[in-house]
Amino acid sequence: MIAKNKEHSLYHIENLQKQYDTRTVLKIDSLSIHRGEIIAIIGPSGAGKSTLLRLLNFLEQPTEGKIYFDGTLVEDMPRIEIRREVTTVFQNPQLLNRSVKDNVEFGLKIRGKLTSRKQVIDALERVGLTGLEHSSASSLSGGELQRVALARALVLNTEALLLDEPTSNLDPYNTSLLESLITEHHQTHKSTIVLVTHNLFQARRLAQRCALLLDGQLVEVAPTNTFFDAAHDVRVSAFVNGDMIY
Repeated sequence: MIAKNKEHSLYHIENLQKQYDTRTVLKIDSLSIHRGEIIAIIGPSGAGKSTLLRLLNFLEQPTEGKIYFDGTLVEDMPRIEIRREVTTVFQNPQLLNRSVKDNVEFGLKIRGKLTSRKQVIDALERVGLTGLEHSSASSLSGGELQRVALARALVLNTEALLLDEPTSNLDPYNTSLLESLITEHHQTHKSTIVLVTHNLFQARRLAQRCALLLDGQLVEVAPTNTFFDAAHDVRVSAFVNGDMIY
């Protein structure tokens, strides 16, 4: 059964635990993230969502358990090589104190993928920032900063794209724009996208599957319609219907 999951999944997690000091913040018995899907990870603050994302982008290692990436045990893979296959857009992106162009080029340069200026211009056009390539990142609005961060991620076209609350600080216009870009990128490149979001409506709009984390434990993973309309675990129904106090 596990071998089959690995074959069809980009990520596969087994018996994972993450501890800080003696406190267990994440415990997942089994989770497969299918190749080419958008999966939304939802849950209240402190549920372990961001910890899971840091494990998936290999910034941290599990205290116990195994993570497989593309069928290979992560601990057996060169860390630099595997991190080239994953890119992350954080809730509050940290950009270089340089031009927009320099920020978008940065990941391409360190990966040896920068072949032409057109790559950057096309990426900025996709996110609606044409003409701002020479502007300083420090002069941008919050919505523009997030779009630069997304352009920097999308231009790399990695196997996995991890999004940590990518629209939490944005107005409806910029939220709609970023959601459209995420959907377009997924349809065009078939990337595997892991979306951490507190926005249930966004999860329903974008994801093929949803997962609920509560107190560091995985409650249920299901196709989006099932998750919202016919979940097996009563805690999922309570959470999505607003009946859970947390």
